[in-house]
Amino acid sequence: MTRRDFLVSTAAAALAPCAWPAVVAAPIPVIDTHTHFYDPDRPQGVPWPPKSEKLLHRTVLPSEYRKLTAPFHVVGTVIVEASEWVEDNQWILDLAKDDPLIVGFVGHLKPGQPGFAANFRRFAANPLFRGLRIRPSDMQNVGDPGFDGDLRLVVDASLTIDTLGGAAVLAPTLKLSRTFPSLRIVVDHLPFKDWDGNPAAMRSALVELAARPNVFVKVSAVVRRVDGKIIDDPAYYRPGLDVLCELFGPNRVVFGSDWPVSNKVAPYAKVHRVVADYFATKTRGEAEQYFWRNSRAAYRWVPRGAAAALAS
Repeated sequence: MTRRDFLVSTAAAALAPCAWPAVVAAPIPVIDTHTHFYDPDRPQGVPWPPKSEKLLHRTVLPSEYRKLTAPFHVVGTVIVEASEWVEDNQWILDLAKDDPLIVGFVGHLKPGQPGFAANFRRFAANPLFRGLRIRPSDMQNVGDPGFDGDLRLVVDASLTIDTLGGAAVLAPTLKLSRTFPSLRIVVDHLPFKDWDGNPAAMRSALVELAARPNVFVKVSAVVRRVDGKIIDDPAYYRPGLDVLCELFGPNRVVFGSDWPVSNKVAPYAKVHRVVADYFATKTRGEAEQYFWRNSRAAYRWVPRGAAAALAS
């Protein structure tokens, strides 16, 4: 057994075997904290992805994802809602009801807008509802009584906020964290392309945010293409991943695939393999933290299905 067998299945390891001292250990389970499911064939259709997104505009459901990710020991996923339609939060919760692969759901509501409190309480009554996803434009009203009152509901419910929007999200996320110091925040889709080839700039941009103890980073946008070819050389990614792990430590980095959006860059096997290669150079404990333990701290997801064993 290679050391990568800690992280990937035999099938995945066969993609690029590497010699390592013989060990006997179970593969590391995975909680994928960033997936999207939707059905454009519904009578009402979907607001996202648009029909122009030929690769994405199709029915995407957990049954496909389960088969795709089984070789990589994915035992649970946290869905992150991309639709802005309020009732699509309920659509996902209904989808998740009888599917134990779904251990959590980050919904999409805009704090400060009419009806937020009622909708939030309705969805948060479901234990699978683990928080909200917001953008920089949503956070421009931090300090406004209406916005802050709605965010206080999230804090009081001990739920999580995902922020996304590239490098532009960092300043409003820092302000949000300062305003609500006990709020758990996950910054999505790092490392940002803004810093490709410039880890020093990444460090400078993130150092202040990394000092906030309740801020996690979702390492879910790692793989790159150059001239149409996927880069799978671990050395290409190591400088940036080193910065993230050094700044946020082993306890605040979490795995996410961004599937099926990730298919625009690389298939799931490559998305998983690039980070598995990186964490194969670290201890098993650090790899476990990244692939599933830290997600429990960030989202407090529901232990169900195969993921229930992780909470024992």
